[in-house]
Amino acid sequence: MKKIPFLVTIYALFLLGSNLRAQETGGNYFTSFDGTKIYYEVKGEGYPVILVHGFTGTSQGWKTGPFYNDLLKEGYRVIIMDLRGNGRSDKPHTDVAYANDAEAKDLMGLASSLGIKEYDVVGYSRGSIITSRLMVMDKRIHKAVMGGMGADYTNPNWPRRIHAYKALMGDTTLHDVDDMMVWIHKNNFDDLALALQQKHQPSTSHRELAKIKFPVLLIDGTEDHTNGDVTNLQKLIPGSKIAYVPGDHNQASKTPEFSSAVIDFLK
Repeated sequence: MKKIPFLVTIYALFLLGSNLRAQETGGNYFTSFDGTKIYYEVKGEGYPVILVHGFTGTSQGWKTGPFYNDLLKEGYRVIIMDLRGNGRSDKPHTDVAYANDAEAKDLMGLASSLGIKEYDVVGYSRGSIITSRLMVMDKRIHKAVMGGMGADYTNPNWPRRIHAYKALMGDTTLHDVDDMMVWIHKNNFDDLALALQQKHQPSTSHRELAKIKFPVLLIDGTEDHTNGDVTNLQKLIPGSKIAYVPGDHNQASKTPEFSSAVIDFLK
């Protein structure tokens, strides 16, 4: 009888354990373009909507407000995913794992693996930055929503991004990201994975945004002053619309007004 190598057995047990944990939450894993394991959940049977979470977040954050359940009640097929480096997805510690639009490619790969030919996408905070890349990379997008985001991210040398990366790598002199670091230090995050996400966070050029032809909704909290002025972003995306809802950056996406505004737009 042929013996199975010990390491192969351990790896098989690890995969089995991961799949069982995914099944317990109604989720699953798919293997992305570079071998990274990505956790996702699909619920509902209607028109597909992909939700993209923000920095340090996970797919489960969408369930903390009414929007996720409201989409299901409206008959949509709702798809949520832990971006690489977060939640139940793999957390690689190499530059190449986050460079060259890796996160957008994960989302596109997931859509392909599910046989999706057209979809709407809703991003919030850093999820809007990744959504912006989908908007210029994936021809299957029908409508897009970017929440909690102004135009600052279009600068490849955005100081906030650079300072976040440096702070996550141990620089304690950059006090404009102190609030973010307090939050991170309170939680059991993978700091290096988060740092690499900031280091390789993509920007989208004004030229690329000017070519977008499908409907785009920009939605922002009335008390949100985190990522620049949303009206500046509207000027860069032809025909885009703005909606304001109550709340600051952390609360706006959890409000009934956010849910109503986005669903009305998607309809």
